[in-house]
Amino acid sequence: MATTVEAATGTTVVPFAVTEISPEAREAAARVLASGWVTTGPEVAEFEREFAAWIGAQHAVAVSSCTAAIELSLRALRLPAGARVLTSTMTFCGAIHAIIHAGLTPVLVDVNPETLMPDAFTTAAAVRRSGRAQAMVVLHYAGYPAPVEEMAAAAGVPLDRVVEDAAHALGTRAGDRPVGTISIATCFSFYATKNLAIGEGGMIVTSDPEFADYVRRARLHGMSGDAWKRYLPGASWRYSVDVPGLKANMSDVQAAIGRAQLQHLPRWQERRVDLARRYDYRLADKPGLQTPSWPAHGLHAWHLYVIKVKPAFGMARDQFIRNLAERGIHCSVHFIPVHQQPYFRRVLGSDIIGHFPAADSVFEEIVSLPLYPALSDASMERVCQVIAELANLSPAGRGERRESRSAIL
Repeated sequence: MATTVEAATGTTVVPFAVTEISPEAREAAARVLASGWVTTGPEVAEFEREFAAWIGAQHAVAVSSCTAAIELSLRALRLPAGARVLTSTMTFCGAIHAIIHAGLTPVLVDVNPETLMPDAFTTAAAVRRSGRAQAMVVLHYAGYPAPVEEMAAAAGVPLDRVVEDAAHALGTRAGDRPVGTISIATCFSFYATKNLAIGEGGMIVTSDPEFADYVRRARLHGMSGDAWKRYLPGASWRYSVDVPGLKANMSDVQAAIGRAQLQHLPRWQERRVDLARRYDYRLADKPGLQTPSWPAHGLHAWHLYVIKVKPAFGMARDQFIRNLAERGIHCSVHFIPVHQQPYFRRVLGSDIIGHFPAADSVFEEIVSLPLYPALSDASMERVCQVIAELANLSPAGRGERRESRSAIL
């Protein structure tokens, strides 16, 4: 699959993300469309079974998005209304909306500036500031394994009250344990840019059968049976509603795509690791650029490759991104800290003012470079070439050349 295009100016364009849908996935979608049953049905059940086996969990429940997965998981904890839930301030806004929509109160946590996510130290500081929380949503940022157990201990929250946001972390391992086998529930995303891309969709994995049963019902209005089960031969059309629910089920079309995509995931993961290593090698000597950390233990899924443009580079982050875009390289930023967003400032009030120095600082530096399995070696080299050109154009780069020339003379 081509990942570069020629713009009208003749500039080679490298997109930030390219969604790769395998031929097998296209055939699977066509098969389901021809079957006459396209909503939640047998394909969803098979996808859940295969995904749970891939993770090593007992149960998987397919839903409409990772955001819905987080909300449903929090609802399944049966916490009192307004209970405090710890989570990172450097996360996608949808994760905070999920907490609020579940009737709970987000408590934001500052990040470790190296990993760009909370650790035990910042978690303990948030608890001292806001009081003990009843639950946590732990983000595995960019695919780096979060120290889930250490953070839970620092917060005084048992693991059966921890929900993991693994939207970035399909394939991540914390030590020798796959993400998805540590806490009560782990939530994955199948959005178009994710490591397993369907377009939309999410999955909750758990080894608790009661938890799985609750979210399975709650994903479809709290009903005791979906349409497929009610209309099987010999089944009853009757159902009961015993829990509050959402409209958050996955369709068989999505599930068929996901099942086919899952066959390619090991190869795609290997390519992501290879690209991350290549980026490391090509960017290591650029003054003022900091490449991302690799975990000392475990496995990084490399959903994102996030560099930091430090002051020593001589060019502010936003200018860096504009200069790349002008040369056909498209990047992104993950994320705007949620405490900087007007809505969350209004909802959470004074608790979010002035408590996140690390997140505020690193936000001004972070850039997510293109990283996806279809990214060719030539495209990756083009990204690094343009960054090298910008390094030479920056004051730091010009100063380095003058210093080197003086040393030679």
